[in-house]
Amino acid sequence: MTAVFALATSLLWGLADFGGGLLTRRLQALTVVVVSQTLAAVALGAIVLATGGWREAGPQLWFAVGAGVVGPAAMLCFYRALALGPMGVVSPLASLGTVLVPLGVGIVAGERPGLLQATGMVVAVVGVLLAGGPRVSGASIARQTVVLTLISALGFGAVMALISEASTTVTGLFLALFVQRVCNVAVGGAALYASVRRGTPALPEGGLPALRGALPMLAFVGIADVAANGTYSLAAQHGPVTMAAVLASLYPVVTSLAALGVLKERMQAIQTAGASLALVGSVLLASGG
Repeated sequence: MTAVFALATSLLWGLADFGGGLLTRRLQALTVVVVSQTLAAVALGAIVLATGGWREAGPQLWFAVGAGVVGPAAMLCFYRALALGPMGVVSPLASLGTVLVPLGVGIVAGERPGLLQATGMVVAVVGVLLAGGPRVSGASIARQTVVLTLISALGFGAVMALISEASTTVTGLFLALFVQRVCNVAVGGAALYASVRRGTPALPEGGLPALRGALPMLAFVGIADVAANGTYSLAAQHGPVTMAAVLASLYPVVTSLAALGVLKERMQAIQTAGASLALVGSVLLASGG
């Protein structure tokens, strides 16, 4: 089940990142973060009420609070990097944090992957990097884009590690995700307010009608991100964190394929090879489990 939940995580995150990247090209990144997370919090609040998840409140929710504080900063940096740089390069680089941080946590906790799993990890990570189509010629990527991407990578990795510790039951997971989203909205909202005070408009050029037109996509991005956090937590609870982290990090392949299907972006030969390696690595990891 670990492989199934982790691969579901990569699918959901890949689609959410693609949608978020598109939105950030016409909306302020902070607006995308705050509105999408608010919509997700509303949906999660209804689920918590329906399932009685509030009864499982406990000290472990501080992990969700931590994830909720780190998450908006990571998302903001990531969306800004997507808006400034090539999506096919930013996404794979950001995914490294989602591998390295939980992987380090798993190893510290005593997990030792077998030879087949270790091989799968290496193959999958190389595949993810190649799927981004690394540029060996032409203009270099701006330093600001690289810095923003690296900050988001560490932030995403920290969120994955924290949320996997926030609950041990499904109903408790709903509560933890709700708390995380409320903190996301609080932190992101404060940053958006400060940005508006400095003169940056929160609304796009078309005003409220343009924002209303983007609500379906914003809702999808927020809910897909929540679902990905949930499936990752389940993956980490059902099996080795090391396997869950690597398989969940395959989301840049999904982002690249979405760009190919929707934006008609042509995949380079190296991207195709990377996607293939990522799939081979996934098979090896799942077989080793």
